[in-house]
Amino acid sequence: MHKKVILLILFFISGHSANLDDTQKVKKNYIKDLELENNISYEDVVNTRGAYITSMCYTKTKDNETKIISNPCYSCHTVGKIPNYYNDTNLQKEYNFPIEMMKNPFTNLFKDRSEEVNKISDKTILNYIRKSNYFDDNGNIKLSQELPKDWRGYRPDCYYNFDDDGFDRDKKGKYTLWRAFRYYPLLGTFWPTNGSTDDVLIRLDKVFSQDDSGNFDLEIYKINLAIVESLVKQKNISLHSTISELKYGVDFNQNGVFDRSNYIAISTYDKMSYIGMAKQVLNNKKFDLASGLFPENTEFLHSVRYIDWSFSDKNIKISKRMKELRYAKKKNWKTYSELNRIARTEFKERISLGSDKAVLSSFRGNYEDGLNNDIGWIYQGFIEDKKGNLRPQTHEETINCMGCHSHLGVTTDSTFAFTRKFEGVDKNKNDFGWNHWTQKSLAGVKENQVVYKNIGRKNEYSFYLNNNHSGNEFRSNNEVKEKFFGINGILNENIIEKLHNDVSLLLFPSYKRAIQLNKAYKVIVEEQSFIYGRYANVKPIDNVFLEIQENQMTNITKVIVQQ
Repeated sequence: MHKKVILLILFFISGHSANLDDTQKVKKNYIKDLELENNISYEDVVNTRGAYITSMCYTKTKDNETKIISNPCYSCHTVGKIPNYYNDTNLQKEYNFPIEMMKNPFTNLFKDRSEEVNKISDKTILNYIRKSNYFDDNGNIKLSQELPKDWRGYRPDCYYNFDDDGFDRDKKGKYTLWRAFRYYPLLGTFWPTNGSTDDVLIRLDKVFSQDDSGNFDLEIYKINLAIVESLVKQKNISLHSTISELKYGVDFNQNGVFDRSNYIAISTYDKMSYIGMAKQVLNNKKFDLASGLFPENTEFLHSVRYIDWSFSDKNIKISKRMKELRYAKKKNWKTYSELNRIARTEFKERISLGSDKAVLSSFRGNYEDGLNNDIGWIYQGFIEDKKGNLRPQTHEETINCMGCHSHLGVTTDSTFAFTRKFEGVDKNKNDFGWNHWTQKSLAGVKENQVVYKNIGRKNEYSFYLNNNHSGNEFRSNNEVKEKFFGINGILNENIIEKLHNDVSLLLFPSYKRAIQLNKAYKVIVEEQSFIYGRYANVKPIDNVFLEIQENQMTNITKVIVQQ
């Protein structure tokens, strides 16, 4: 080989290596600066590896004064709907913790933040939460620009710029494929009255938005999203319009002929198909389809925010500032048999130790790529730094996400919100499912009805109040207690009747409570003490155990299971 050529090759290799080293240094310095500024560690576990067990699980279910037993546990711990093979109903009856978690590590629950909260004026906190930490002044996504170039994890790319169908578009008007949906907030913690507003968006792999030739087709994307919704919910789902089955070569209504249909029917998954390019990918076995499961590469984006207030409407609204930005992606497909084996293996491992006691779980991954659960999903997140800017979560902070998205009976393919999505298709009505909370709120939404085994059909939120005697797991929401319960602890039927027709009566806090909760969380942000608990309590929580004893029971005797 010519000497000049050899020198050029060596120069290219050495230059390329130097560039790699420089890039790695930039990322290393980025993380190091965040650690120093916020007094955190991105890799070390400072408090506990058991952070996937939530602070709510330490709740005392028995009231010391009234002796009334409350059951908030059924909202998460139940019999999974196949292909969720987990049955954790035992956790309604017992405090089954790994030995390492017997002592409550969430010490923020026991702090009195009254002094710090009182130093923050209403004007100061409102100005703070109304300033976006997601966009800069030019409408650019700050994190997208600030994260190192070789960041391997999710780089935020949603512009929260929604059309009437909930589709997000970037600054040039191009679809990002993110789609917002409205849903019934899960019982307890995620009600705004307990501290936060939030939203959830879904995005399918881009092939779901392409026609047979690979061109973008919004109509095809809408129909594929409806097919996924029907499969995941395992029920009929109405379409936005009547469509030709012959055009797409799929019998949507499952009546045996190609005609016209305005809904996607429940079916055995071998009779259903995606459409457009996704159908070709499915036929080539590069993607999968099954009831109760999302297709590969499905993504969710979940922003957790402060509670803003509209003085003109005299009601809450979602804040511009984010507390957290949570991201999930389905990386791997698991068959029914694999999912069953994973659940059975976990149970057998506990039995092999000589008891059915819980053992400390571990999760593969890291703060950059995200943490993996056993069933194919990866979870990653961003959270406020000391200055209020969003930063990547540490490894330990990310562990906090994993318990709820791994082994709970209540989840569907390890997720919560999509199965709770509103199903209305009329954009003029409150139950329209495909839009964002900034476009339409929960005000005026009727209560969801749920069928429970051996109990029957119940209004979901009213039933929760009746069984938990408060509006949160800790039973510390005095505003809900005073509003919905009498002195004797009996539900006020007059307001319950109103609740049936407007869930915001329960879910929305007063201005005073909203402001106090915002301030309390701001104190946690300034402390950067998320690993010790993220619940925004002003006063110490009383209904929580400092320590759990071996074989301790909850005193709950009647297990509640949703059908």
